[in-house]
Amino acid sequence: MRAESNGKHISGAERLVPIDQLEVVAAEMVQRALRHSRGRAEQINISVEEIAPAALQFGCLLDLHNNQVQSWQQGRELAKEMLVNCTVNRKVAELAIKLLADGAAPNGQSMRGAMLIDADSGQRLEADLTRGVRASRMDLSADALLQLRSLLAVHGLDNAHVIEALTLATKVVHAPTVVAEFCWSDDPDYLAGYVASVKTGYQRISWLKPMGEERGGRVFFVRSSKERLGYLVAWLERQPYLINRVGQINPPRFWEEI
Repeated sequence: MRAESNGKHISGAERLVPIDQLEVVAAEMVQRALRHSRGRAEQINISVEEIAPAALQFGCLLDLHNNQVQSWQQGRELAKEMLVNCTVNRKVAELAIKLLADGAAPNGQSMRGAMLIDADSGQRLEADLTRGVRASRMDLSADALLQLRSLLAVHGLDNAHVIEALTLATKVVHAPTVVAEFCWSDDPDYLAGYVASVKTGYQRISWLKPMGEERGGRVFFVRSSKERLGYLVAWLERQPYLINRVGQINPPRFWEEI
């Protein structure tokens, strides 16, 4: 589902569901588009595609670590150190943060998809600097979703932002040649974001931008040859990935000023 108002992106979502759930899930997506914090959608597009069960790859959700910071500036410093720990070059990590803050699209706004950035050189590798790369075709199985929501509720994190971001990040960091992902939301009233990698899990950071800021997005840091880049993009955008096992949800860690 993709929703727009005056040509501006309002909301997006997707699911992998059995066909007998299709009608209910489609209705839920319409309601989401009509009640989003960025405004009511004027145009809603829903597409449905059949996926053969044999095409599915299965995975285990990343462990979640909940980092509580005292300011968005501190959150960005923490994110930078986490990216360096994931072997992203420090200057490249700083560049990625600046691009998200300034608006990574050519018009200074948020991109529709994610940036692809070389983890060593900082070179942007996406073919379209407005569209970027869209990670797609991933979801949680029904049992995994129930288990995850139960675990998140204990920590006050049972919401769509966390569930969907954790699901997407799990697929992204298991993609070939991906080193890490960094994200903060473009929703003006949602201030959290994360750094994710296979090495460190999903590191949620409570505060990464000022209230009301609409610029945000995702960065996928990669070490990929030109020959493998096409395969990586195709895997991110087309490979169905269903998460049927849940990791750990860790207690919050409270950070002093860095």
